[in-house]
Amino acid sequence: MIRVVLADDQALVRAGFRSLLDAEPDVEVVGEASDGAHAVRLARQVRPDVVLMDIRMPGVDGLTATRQIAADPALSGVRIVVLTTFELDEYIGEALRAGAAGFLVKSAMPAELIHGVRVVAAGEGLLSPSVTRRVIEQFAARTATPAPSRKLAELTDREREVVALAGTGLSNDEIASRLMISRATAKTHVSRAMVKLGARDRAQLVVFAYEAGLVRPGWLS
Repeated sequence: MIRVVLADDQALVRAGFRSLLDAEPDVEVVGEASDGAHAVRLARQVRPDVVLMDIRMPGVDGLTATRQIAADPALSGVRIVVLTTFELDEYIGEALRAGAAGFLVKSAMPAELIHGVRVVAAGEGLLSPSVTRRVIEQFAARTATPAPSRKLAELTDREREVVALAGTGLSNDEIASRLMISRATAKTHVSRAMVKLGARDRAQLVVFAYEAGLVRPGWLS
């Protein structure tokens, strides 16, 4: 059973999400929060698998709450999906750096919401290739020259290649196909790279990939 906490200051939004998720046989909403501080407390109390976290909330906002949950070793198994009104929300990049596993647009279809919860609960990053491209282009374009990273030296050539492909939003299956290796091998490379880079989840590989210059605008075609 996938246990979910809903964090949104709008009761109607929470009610809609709860109705959709509770109707699924493998998903259970175990708590609701109207602000970030309450979301953090709930995460510590009930240890959900997934938190659906609105970015803009009064008091402690979703970005701060995401940072606090991601920084707590006791909550390492909690995956956070930030909720936003627009795909290019200015805070999405910060949320991913803070430890969010991905994001969903509030206008997403019900099937997308349910699929997203399952994907994140399974340990994947919720970043489709098309949306990942737009996110990378928006935030990477702000930095003319990538910041040097000592962590790059810790990766093998193959791991660096895999991180670059993951950074463009490719799944393990797609990486395996591109590099002509097995899915298991691709997954192993991704996992080892995450450990070496200290990445909480796959979404943070995307952040590292563009901040280290492994992916740049114009390389994504």
